[in-house]
Amino acid sequence: MSELSTKAEKLDASDELAAKRAEFVLDDVVYLDGNSLGALPVAVPGRVEDVVRRQWGELRIRSWTEGGWWTAPERIGDRIAPLVGAAAGQIVVGDSTSVNVFKALVGAVRLARSGDAARDEIVVDATTFPTDGYIAESAARMTGCTLRPVAPSEVPGALGDRTAAVLLNHVDYRTGRLHDLPSLTAAVHAAGAVVVWDLCHSAGALPVGLDEHGVDLAVGCTYKYLNGGPGSPAFLYVRAGLQDRFDSPLPGWNSHVEPFGMRSGYEPAAGAVRGRVGTPDILSMLALEAALGVWDGVTVEAVRAKSLALTDFFLECVGTYVPEGRVECVTPRAHGERGSQIALRCPDAGDVMKRLIERGVVGDFRHPDVLRFGFTPLYVGFADVERAARVLAEVLAEVLA
Repeated sequence: MSELSTKAEKLDASDELAAKRAEFVLDDVVYLDGNSLGALPVAVPGRVEDVVRRQWGELRIRSWTEGGWWTAPERIGDRIAPLVGAAAGQIVVGDSTSVNVFKALVGAVRLARSGDAARDEIVVDATTFPTDGYIAESAARMTGCTLRPVAPSEVPGALGDRTAAVLLNHVDYRTGRLHDLPSLTAAVHAAGAVVVWDLCHSAGALPVGLDEHGVDLAVGCTYKYLNGGPGSPAFLYVRAGLQDRFDSPLPGWNSHVEPFGMRSGYEPAAGAVRGRVGTPDILSMLALEAALGVWDGVTVEAVRAKSLALTDFFLECVGTYVPEGRVECVTPRAHGERGSQIALRCPDAGDVMKRLIERGVVGDFRHPDVLRFGFTPLYVGFADVERAARVLAEVLAEVLA
């Protein structure tokens, strides 16, 4: 047994989250793609069967009230709230991340213009996930704003009295870089603008502190570190102090103050509910609710501590097993700048990842040359990390021989 294998055993033996692994459906594959799709929690299949067979099959329409279907978006939102540092009553679950980005960004422009009609610029993270950029461009056209792509580190210097809204990613999806949410939020507020944060790669992986840092609006997906399942509904956060002024560009009957009144005129409901649009996607919504049970007894701080330990150990193993110069780490090594993934650049990355997957180490590939490895602390162990680095070294030796 190698020195690193022995170290992995010791680290796993002292891991306070190790028992959580049994709450997921796993096999002998090293699964390091939870930053794209989280593993299946064991409680989900039974819950979904109950929803389908009993609630839908037997209770039918009665389940909207007796099964709690109608209140699920807010109830599940309150379940997510502590994981992103928010008090209850500020998060609603439903729709896709893209739809929620659109609601939040247009809503942000409207909030900014309610205080200063001359604000006509949207600043967007220049390194953002493509969809956020597409949505920002469309929102700019619809609101008559100019769109200004800016690297997150340069945002403070780009803000001015024309800035209406700023859309930023908490963690860069490609490199895993963690951006400084507190200071960037403060800079946006100092300029009199409204900030929207995309939490897709941080919710469930690290502390966010939405309330603590005065974030205005935020969105996030639930199928990554929250393990809600493929296509599980996203969430929208609207800070309590802004809710009475939040003007959604997608008013629907589900966000009406009197949804069953069927009135021709729209009047938004109070609170985070006004972020709802249409009928909730109940099957995936309740699968997500069951999945969130894995967080019982777990703090985000404990998850963050293990995440940093896992990624540190992975970098140590890669540094030991992989000859110098074969890969380049593009994820910051500083803990304060790192999310819960490690991105490595190497030639023929697509072929390398294909071979890794064939050998039971699952990460993913981002064009043109980046290998991404996501570390979900609730089910990834240190022995997994050591094995992944060892197999990576073997594959690189073959591909780059």
